[in-house]
Amino acid sequence: MDWLPGELCLKIFQLLDHQSLASAPQVCRKWRALTSDDELWRKLFSDRWGADAAAFYAPEGSKSWKDVFVVQDRCDRYGLGVRIIREGKEYYLIYQGEIQRYLGSRQDTDGDGGKDAPRQGAEDDEQRQISNRILFFLGDLEAACADAKRVKG
Repeated sequence: MDWLPGELCLKIFQLLDHQSLASAPQVCRKWRALTSDDELWRKLFSDRWGADAAAFYAPEGSKSWKDVFVVQDRCDRYGLGVRIIREGKEYYLIYQGEIQRYLGSRQDTDGDGGKDAPRQGAEDDEQRQISNRILFFLGDLEAACADAKRVKG
């Protein structure tokens, strides 16, 4: 597709679903530039959630339509509340579809039947670190809610 004009490539990209479109930037620099087109993501958003939702959720400030699409997609998959999600090996805490905090990652085990005991200890440490980050975030959230109630009341 290197020899195709950019406008034609964009028309082809408009036929892709959001998962394929999100993978396309990994192919080459030209595709990375083309798939970051704001109008492409606005149309994809509007096609999936409708024109009214697109008008309501239009990006503000430095956000792009791709950012808005990703958040709305997360809301559809996980809901609006506070959730801990895993994408690949990475753990995140999200609220209303927005990533609030990176919690860490978990390494894969190599299935060697327990021969790698030190690695298991390292995995336990990683899990503890992730748990501690969750607890610290919940503490911060609790304090913020208490402050908000004092200001409101």
